[in-house]
Amino acid sequence: MKELLEFLVTSLVEHPEQVDISSTEEGDTVTFQVKVHADDVGRVIGRQGRVAKAIRNVVSAAAYRQKKRVFVDIQS
Repeated sequence: MKELLEFLVTSLVEHPEQVDISSTEEGDTVTFQVKVHADDVGRVIGRQGRVAKAIRNVVSAAAYRQKKRVFVDIQS
């Protein structure tokens, strides 16, 4: 799942070398913290959060197959 999230985010940003994804896992819940360059935050979130919601939906679908629950937190 982390590789999928990294692929999606790095494809969207102008500074892919500054994408940092960390994760914490508690039981069947995984939380990803996505840090991007300040100029790229708008690209990852999108208008009214549409891009962020789409990223969360794709990662959640992948997590569902592994019977996990996923949260994606986007930070600058």
